[in-house]
Amino acid sequence: MTNLSQKHLIVIAGPTASGKTATAVRLAKQYRTVVLSADSRQFYREMSIGTAKPTPEEMEGIPHYFIDSLSIFDEYSVGDYERDALALLDRLYLEHEVVVLAGGSGLFIKALCQGLDKFPEVSSEVRNRMETLYREKGLGYLQEYLKRVDPVYYEEVDRNNPQRLIRALSVYEASGKPFSGFRKGGLCAQALYPGLYVVGNGSQGALPADRPAGGPDV
Repeated sequence: MTNLSQKHLIVIAGPTASGKTATAVRLAKQYRTVVLSADSRQFYREMSIGTAKPTPEEMEGIPHYFIDSLSIFDEYSVGDYERDALALLDRLYLEHEVVVLAGGSGLFIKALCQGLDKFPEVSSEVRNRMETLYREKGLGYLQEYLKRVDPVYYEEVDRNNPQRLIRALSVYEASGKPFSGFRKGGLCAQALYPGLYVVGNGSQGALPADRPAGGPDV
């Protein structure tokens, strides 16, 4: 590991066409550093239309990572991104005091900055059983089931989203423990690199928004 107390990660979060690329490039030039993308659609070489993927001209010679790095035929999860981005940061911090992260995929930003929750494995049999319950008994049944076994998550979840209910109930069925009990957060940039803060419109409300003492001025 590098000297973590001297390293800073600037996170630029916001929706498409909010100026993230221009801001990221400006900051990267100012600090002579690089940009990591946290936009899940920009990962894929085949997806250029409608993704606001920065052009070489827009990058202005600044190295960008996680852009055009995958094919749509590659299997790549948010957990893979969390692992790869943390490993890349550790290498980049050998040369840079500051790294810029920019993107509009909130789950990927949260995974890197705050860590993914570590859930138990759920078998296809359990998942299929929950999906069958949904088809046969409807959304209301899943809502009542979740309210009974996990009232904490019931109050937080979008209760009209059957996939989220199925996911939570599948975890409960597989482990015997409520879904909310596993939401602890894992190894993350916020813990490893204390100088983490957000520049932007505040759309990623779960992320820290204040610049820490000793962080770079922007």
